[in-house]
Amino acid sequence: MNISVELTFTPLHDQYRDRIKNFILDLRNGGFTISETPLSTQLYGSYDALMPFLMKTIKTALGNEEKGIMHLKIYNADRSSYVSDF
Repeated sequence: MNISVELTFTPLHDQYRDRIKNFILDLRNGGFTISETPLSTQLYGSYDALMPFLMKTIKTALGNEEKGIMHLKIYNADRSSYVSDF
């Protein structure tokens, strides 16, 4: 099954930019199709490949923070070709 995952990482301190940048760089190195917006990052791929990668990457990102939030949405389809019609 192919999935689409939307992530937003929010470290809860003033020096958040480098932590978010490092998280996105880690996501880019996963070898998955990726789309970035100012508010979130989307990854697309096989559930069986993407979920173990995300578990490790999210654990690392949150483990480096005293306090942080990870918003995660999972769609049970590959939406990488979605184009807004408005």
